[in-house]
Amino acid sequence: MELSTLLSPECATIAAPGLSKKRALEMISQLAGDLHGNLNPQQLFESLLAREKMGSTGIGKGIALPHGRLANIDRPIAVFIKCDEAIPFDAIDGKPVDLLFALFVPEDAVQEHLATLAAMAKTLQDKETCRALRKCSNDSELYALVTT
Repeated sequence: MELSTLLSPECATIAAPGLSKKRALEMISQLAGDLHGNLNPQQLFESLLAREKMGSTGIGKGIALPHGRLANIDRPIAVFIKCDEAIPFDAIDGKPVDLLFALFVPEDAVQEHLATLAAMAKTLQDKETCRALRKCSNDSELYALVTT
């Protein structure tokens, strides 16, 4: 599935300094909830927290892939945040995170969920792509780069 079908321009943003892991997850949930009016940001946040309790979604090299499953959605929803300052995220390499690709999927879309996460992880493992994302100075530039 093309990332541009999952990620709307409003859900790709550069976050101001001073975020914590909790605040980043709240921001992700609020962005997704605001764009999809039928979704409760608190429910979205709780789905991300439930997954984080199983183990950090920080995959290393400054990247995190927080994700959650929801019963009340019929298609995947993505949010991409670039943090101005890296935040502690309990990543597997112990390094702070500044690129967060979040995904919410229907409860029964297990294969699609895994395939999308794997594709995004592969994209974000490219050093040049990450370098370019980290240089983005506005939301439009960030969206254009992450969806190409």
